[in-house]
Amino acid sequence: MGDLLRRFLPPYRKKAVLGTACKAVEVIFDLLTPMIVAHMIDDGVGGRNMSLVMGLGLLLVVLAFVGYGFTFVTQKLAAEVSQGMGTDIRNALYRQVNALGAADVDEFGTPSLVTRVTNDVNQVQVSVAYGIRMLIRWPFIALGSIVAALLIDIRLGLVFLVCTPAIGAVFFVVMGRSIPLFRAIQGKLDVVSRITREGLEGIRVIRAFGREDHEDARFAHASREQADTSVAVGRLSALLNPSTFLIMNFGVVAILWAGAYRVNAGSLTQGEVMAFVNYMTQVLVSIGYVANLVVIFTRGSASASRIMEVLDTEPRVADGALPDGTLAGTPQGVAAVAFDGAGFTYGGTMPALSGVSFSLPQGEVLGIIGGTGSGKSTLVSLVSRLYDASEGTVSVLGQRVSDLSLKELRRVVAVVPQRASLLSGTIRSNLSWRNPNATDEELWRALECAQADDFVREKEGGLDAAVDIGGANFSGGQRQRLTIARALVGDPRVVVLDDSASALDYATDARLRKALASLPGRPAIIVVSQRVAAVMGAQQILVLDHGRMAGLGTHDELLESCDLYREICLSQLRPEEVAA
Repeated sequence: MGDLLRRFLPPYRKKAVLGTACKAVEVIFDLLTPMIVAHMIDDGVGGRNMSLVMGLGLLLVVLAFVGYGFTFVTQKLAAEVSQGMGTDIRNALYRQVNALGAADVDEFGTPSLVTRVTNDVNQVQVSVAYGIRMLIRWPFIALGSIVAALLIDIRLGLVFLVCTPAIGAVFFVVMGRSIPLFRAIQGKLDVVSRITREGLEGIRVIRAFGREDHEDARFAHASREQADTSVAVGRLSALLNPSTFLIMNFGVVAILWAGAYRVNAGSLTQGEVMAFVNYMTQVLVSIGYVANLVVIFTRGSASASRIMEVLDTEPRVADGALPDGTLAGTPQGVAAVAFDGAGFTYGGTMPALSGVSFSLPQGEVLGIIGGTGSGKSTLVSLVSRLYDASEGTVSVLGQRVSDLSLKELRRVVAVVPQRASLLSGTIRSNLSWRNPNATDEELWRALECAQADDFVREKEGGLDAAVDIGGANFSGGQRQRLTIARALVGDPRVVVLDDSASALDYATDARLRKALASLPGRPAIIVVSQRVAAVMGAQQILVLDHGRMAGLGTHDELLESCDLYREICLSQLRPEEVAA
């Protein structure tokens, strides 16, 4: 928690200090109250001085109203500090998640990151708010009550000194066992979030296979484990209040027992005994609140450590040393994309890609084909630098991708992923990702090339037609064509189509490939597809087999030299179509 506060508290330090100071004034008023009451009993009631009683009573009312004013200011400042810090932390987390490489996100897991941005930040907000509002009040009331009691009578005040270490021991035991459990709760909450996400995203598949009962059982098991851990820590935390109240109640009994003898002997007044009991009661109430604070701060500390784990992660994919604009004046003879012995391993022992070498000239098309798991998507992920190559080099327009800034690389390389992803908003807002200042003419030109202009024109509002979450109000083929159009906006130098036309019929796919080949400026195009028809017209075709190159050449060359390519062709086309 300390690291998180040092990082995000400084902009709110003045408000936090002022809020704490206001709470300290309120605490002083609370500590003065038993002394005033004792004075009323001994000198006012005992001395039959009604004017003194009325005057001290009025003073108590004034202190109550002034204390309320300070409390109001403290509550307001605590809300501003906690909500402000929470917003800053959440924004920083979101920026960090966007800066992380794909490998970093894979390591944390999407559900865990969602939980950290939402639930964990909320826990920290609660801890900060309670820290300003309660951390000063209750511990200081307890400490101040002990000091005030000792000033009244040292021997009777020893009761406080005996009770305090016993309560401290209870806190130490409970806190020591609670912190690991709170961290386990957050981890199990990640699992619940993951299963929920999988169930909602795959609801159609789950229903198609009749797996509702199985998924219900999975979710119930994860929820039960999270609940069992919460119950365990709840039982442990529940020991705090009864244990501490038992100790302090014994202290009250001891004060009343010893105080009665002292009053009878004349060494202590009735008002002083009442003050002792009031101070003991304040300590008793304070201990109860402190017990709750321990639970809140323990949970907040566990959440803070999970947040800092993300914020302290150094992205594996970082900006290179070359400045933006490096690729602006690249001459035409330089290869658009070049792989030199490139490979990548996701973390296991077997590489997903190994020893891949090719050179794609500017303005030409490279087709990539291979079986499932052959490394096609991994290869194109290295081009856009979602991952860094584990071996060899990957270059774009003559520069290593690791030397370029991510902004510069993504400016010249446009990627259309396998899964068409649209965000809620409008068609215009989705198409303008690469160039927020794109004109309507540029957007329509991209839509025409992507074979999407027909259905967009039919939509009410055209470019300003609404897009639901995930593009749910479009068919699969329409979503794919919109994502292709989005990639074409901004005149990229390299376009990567990662099996992004799988939902298109053959006629639309053919028109799309023809339109891409006639784009002004002729960007280099990498087409990943399971369809032979989608790649057979490319100037080069790369055949992958279990992460290794099985062949590289034109369609005719591969028919002669690559058995795997010939087998794929004959499995999809008639022999005369393959020959043609």
